Amino acid sequence: MSISLHHPAQSRRGPLRRLLRDGSTAVSLVLLACLLLVCSSAPLIGAAFDIDATSIDLFNIAAPPSAAHPLGTDEIGRDLLMRLLDGGQVSLTVGIAAALSATAIGTVAGLIAGYRGGITDAVLMRLADGVISLPLLPLLIVLAAIDPAKLGLPPELVHSENFSLYRIIVIIALVGWTTTARLVRGTVLSLRERDFIEAARAQGLPPSRILFRHLLPNAASPILVAMTLTVGNVILFESVLSFLGLGIQPPIPSWGNMLTGAQDLISLSPMLAIWPGMLIFAAVIAFNFLGDGLQDALDPRTQARHGQ
Repeated sequence: MSISLHHPAQSRRGPLRRLLRDGSTAVSLVLLACLLLVCSSAPLIGAAFDIDATSIDLFNIAAPPSAAHPLGTDEIGRDLLMRLLDGGQVSLTVGIAAALSATAIGTVAGLIAGYRGGITDAVLMRLADGVISLPLLPLLIVLAAIDPAKLGLPPELVHSENFSLYRIIVIIALVGWTTTARLVRGTVLSLRERDFIEAARAQGLPPSRILFRHLLPNAASPILVAMTLTVGNVILFESVLSFLGLGIQPPIPSWGNMLTGAQDLISLSPMLAIWPGMLIFAAVIAFNFLGDGLQDALDPRTQARHGQ
């Protein structure tokens, strides 16, 4: 009799088909693909239309749309379309990078807590409970307001143009890992005494191989769903922090700090705030719908209803 070390969940079929059958999820995928493609192509678009997103024209502030500026100009005369595309690059990069980082931390913590149990599980989960109990937005504001120069970081790093971007990613990753950790821990607790894990132990496989080869693949579904939902939340948090002046710092554009720049001219040129606001709304809603669609597509109960 042969013993398979792989859980039957690894042989699932049809989740992509179920995912694409859901209308809201399919629209969200198309919208996100378009946003990522257009924003990542910003340099090519600027070169094709000879538009420089950093070119300032103080004689052409908050100008209406024209042939030279399809969406008009911003509060200091820069092309609004190119600023939106460049800001989308930053906001989406922060959202995806911070979500990936938080998910990686939470996954490792959840795997270790669930597999080891005992004091290790208690310490990690009480740490997670402590982070969860703190109000997230005020905590992010406090952490973002800390002067990094007083933390002993190299001055050349602190004063680099991209430091505010790195700081936001690190801050959100350090406080956003708890949801994934608890999901992964619960999955590992339900699987660690199963036959295929006992068989792996009987063959003398090291714990690291059991964790990452046999337990992690079976926790992939909740991890993927949690990460997708986290991206939308991170984009929203980054926008709030940037709007408050604690996130991405100019001259680097983001949708959040574009809202800040539009405040003084919102009565004269409301589109300066409407465009970045609409893009934030669209990206967050699309990631949330995608997360919900993934949850339904990867749920074993959904597969059972479809006879798969």
